[in-house]
Amino acid sequence: MQFRKNKIRSTFIVNVMLFLLCVAWTLPTPGLFVTSFRPRDEVSRTGWWTIVRNPSELTLNNYRQLLAGKDFTCVTADGLKVTEKGNNLTKALLNSLTVTVPAVVIPILIAAFAAYGFAWINFPGRKFFFVLVVALLVVSLQIALIPLLRDYMKLNLNGNYLAIWLAHTGFGLPLAIYLLFNYISTVPRSILESAFIDGCSHFTIFVRLILPLSASFAIFQFLWVWNDLLVALVFLGAKREVSVLTQRLFDMIGSRGQDWHLLTSGAFITMILPLLVFFGLQRFFIRGLLAGSVKG
Repeated sequence: MQFRKNKIRSTFIVNVMLFLLCVAWTLPTPGLFVTSFRPRDEVSRTGWWTIVRNPSELTLNNYRQLLAGKDFTCVTADGLKVTEKGNNLTKALLNSLTVTVPAVVIPILIAAFAAYGFAWINFPGRKFFFVLVVALLVVSLQIALIPLLRDYMKLNLNGNYLAIWLAHTGFGLPLAIYLLFNYISTVPRSILESAFIDGCSHFTIFVRLILPLSASFAIFQFLWVWNDLLVALVFLGAKREVSVLTQRLFDMIGSRGQDWHLLTSGAFITMILPLLVFFGLQRFFIRGLLAGSVKG
């Protein structure tokens, strides 16, 4: 009885500590969210929690200024009227989609084929090539940036989307193959045998049964590519016409370092799509985290 009471007490303490940790971790998020809807003069004068007393001050002008690129006139704390030029992040948002979607689809297709072959098809050198793929997991993208940049410059690939697609595909493949192999290998062999008996080919089984399992890695790859800044800076450069959201937000830190109302709005613009993807496909995300951890 005493052991059970101690266990209950310990569990309660752990849960309380985890709850407090989660609250401390997420508390800045509502503050940033509220700040993204407040005028600049209010942000500089009062804290975000004062919105409880005056909710009518919330406005969408910050988001209009960033997404539409329109000029806005605001009044400073000194009473001066200042006209600001909008940043127009709509183009950068489309650029991020242009970079992210192919950088997710291409490695998934290649990795899914490779993982299926390693898991269910016997061929010469199968173990050797799989060990080679696992060994490539330790290769860091950062140590290859300069050699890749030199090769891209020789091939005249630097500064366009093909360069960043190839970079994300090449360095995302080892983890994708390893993750999908662990996941695909857990599929009962009886299911594949039944499909073969029904006349299905390897390609049919792959498309109808294996490919949908790749959704777990798609979430990982989407989040990594969407939030990437380093690879975009190196391979896309400073060209405004191909800049992605993370680059434009990074530029805003230098040019609008004091405009917290715009920086917070820009931050939430970059977060909207990843949040939708994560919450919409959360069950695949959890399945991906547990891929290969349980056998049988």
